[in-house]
Amino acid sequence: MRITLGVTGGVAAYKSAELVRRLQQEGHSVQVVMTRAACEFVTPLTFAALSGQKVITDLFAKSSTGEANLESAIEHIAVAQRTDLLVVAPATADTLAKFARGLADDFLSTLYLASTAPVIVAPAMNVNMWQHAATQENLAVLKARGVHVVEPNAGYLACGMIGPGRLAELDEILRAVQGVAQAKRDLAGETLLVTAGPTCEDIDPVRYITNRSSGKMGYAVAEAGARRGAKVILITGPTALATPEGVERVDVRTAEEMLAAARKHFPACSLAIFAAAVADYRPAKPASSKIKRSKEALTIRLEPNTDILATLAKEKGERIVVGFAAETEQVAENARKKLAQKNADLVVANDVTAEGAGFDHDTNIVTLFSRDGRDLPLPRMSKAEVAERILDEAVRIRAVLRSKPATHRAGG
Repeated sequence: MRITLGVTGGVAAYKSAELVRRLQQEGHSVQVVMTRAACEFVTPLTFAALSGQKVITDLFAKSSTGEANLESAIEHIAVAQRTDLLVVAPATADTLAKFARGLADDFLSTLYLASTAPVIVAPAMNVNMWQHAATQENLAVLKARGVHVVEPNAGYLACGMIGPGRLAELDEILRAVQGVAQAKRDLAGETLLVTAGPTCEDIDPVRYITNRSSGKMGYAVAEAGARRGAKVILITGPTALATPEGVERVDVRTAEEMLAAARKHFPACSLAIFAAAVADYRPAKPASSKIKRSKEALTIRLEPNTDILATLAKEKGERIVVGFAAETEQVAENARKKLAQKNADLVVANDVTAEGAGFDHDTNIVTLFSRDGRDLPLPRMSKAEVAERILDEAVRIRAVLRSKPATHRAGG
């Protein structure tokens, strides 16, 4: 899950550094947003080192010439779009008041208004501030809007007083995060078909044609789908990856075997994501015995494999179909062509020559091209995060289609 951690100005801000580490241990990606007051207690460099990501401290960052950076001016929208959960710990009385009243005078409060993600706040403040009627009224407003509040603990406070106001224990905050994560079950009752990995096309009993696909992207999609409640069928070419928990795995080797398995399971699925790097060609006549080495040139005649995505997308009906486009040039142009020619609802495209993208990396840099005209470029992120964004977009497309009058979608 992609978590944005808001850190506001209080003595308890130092505990947020440990919270970053604990969230990462749970498998979450964390980006930190700090208020100016928070920077008086803990430096942004601390959180940047821990999270491995840029720490945002200002709504309008300045360029080297002292001018406002246009990119930073709309950054809160980009962060809002890629955030699965906003956690504010510690949350001061001032921040709670801004959230409750819709004020947006810094990055964090603006992000709160721009995001549709679930929100968890863990207040920490002086006992009198906590018990004040205004603070309690603001909390009531936030709770009514669905904000999850992790109540502070009672004890000795930094101000010297004793009472409620201490930041909740990190285990309590983590339990709240886990509760929200488990609630994201938007694929419950759905069947998700995923293809992954390479295919191998035999030249002879010893040699074959394949590609550099590790299968990591497809496996990440399968794992994310299972976590979100789907019944997942993973049709995989040869890989060294372990089967994700809760996923039904079907092992294949060649493109023909993958097509046969996909045909078998496609009718039962409501969402199909074709992430496999299927060989476009295979040897026309594989040798029955090993081809012996000689000094003569060797010519192997290749014939095309069946296009699995295009073939099954012709029969998609009400299913959502997602394809991948691994390109080395003209990425956007080729992805849009594939989207139209293969009757897909979404194409995930990337330049495999880009640093941190493509085959055998744990990260990817992709753009999602949707049939309804929406292009969504994503920054470099882990393949697990990319998988979540692909599923988010597929769920969005499904909701849009279901809101329209029923039509026969086969063939577009």
